[in-house]
Amino acid sequence: MVETITYGGIVTRILAPDRAGRVADVVLGFNDLGSYVAGSPYFGAIAGRVAGRISRAKFELDGRTYKLFANDPPNHLHGGMHGFDKKIWSATPIDNGHGAVSLRLKYRSLDGEEGYPGTVDAAVTYTVTADNKFVIESLASTDRPTPFALTHHSYFNLGGEGAGTIDNHELQIEADEVVAVDEHMTLLGRLEAVTKGGNDFRQPRCLGEAIPLLFQSHGDLYYIRKGSAGVGKSKPLTVARLAHPDSGRVLELFTTESYFQLYTGSALDGTLTGKSGVPYARHAGVCLECEGYPDGANVPELGDIILRPESGQQQTTVYAFSVVA
Repeated sequence: MVETITYGGIVTRILAPDRAGRVADVVLGFNDLGSYVAGSPYFGAIAGRVAGRISRAKFELDGRTYKLFANDPPNHLHGGMHGFDKKIWSATPIDNGHGAVSLRLKYRSLDGEEGYPGTVDAAVTYTVTADNKFVIESLASTDRPTPFALTHHSYFNLGGEGAGTIDNHELQIEADEVVAVDEHMTLLGRLEAVTKGGNDFRQPRCLGEAIPLLFQSHGDLYYIRKGSAGVGKSKPLTVARLAHPDSGRVLELFTTESYFQLYTGSALDGTLTGKSGVPYARHAGVCLECEGYPDGANVPELGDIILRPESGQQQTTVYAFSVVA
């Protein structure tokens, strides 16, 4: 079961059974709207117009430089101070039949919002299938060229949202390269190979052992494949597998996007109290964010994220839940 609200398109709850059939809520969040509005590190939200960091909070497009707010100095993060995660989306339920239920969320982002050019009409559809897949489909159009790349920003803990840290989870990522960054997590516009013993998750690794070896214990932006912002450019590929051996819960991730951001919840510090009344300490949840290359307007050779009137954009990400004995 998935629950969501129209504020930020936030997924507030995902219920999943363990190997004994016991159900737990496996995403971090709050019990009330006021806590989300007061300040949330993007718990369960739609992040955009551009998910991730735009280097030095500016980009060039069609001969013009656009300056954005540096809400993660010196960079622009997840759409700015009032990105899509803080907007009210309209919601329409859809009955697909065959046991699948969908909710379509829509938002119109006006020209100049957060410094971005063009008016964008965005639609994000959440679908829960009979075989325990949470499918997220995004569709967007614009009247002027503009950077555009959304992501889903749930913090997962397959042991349950108040069960402690993700140290006892195992993660595998199907990627050979990551984007180089500096000390401010600024994207440097080049790819580099994953390093053995560091950010290499091509084989399953225990997060408790891997996180201390990650840069700033944060997680990297992994390159999946060459991609484009256009409609119908690719089919979902397997990206990652997260497993919790204690409960038997498994989460597999598939996407049409070109990049995958691993974030280990390193900025959580116990000041936020979650749905079960337990403070969220560092690494209480892990984010598995599928997205375009955030700095694609500045470095298009690493990924085209420019939404154009003649092409539009369509992407699909699937979170598939299962249980192993």
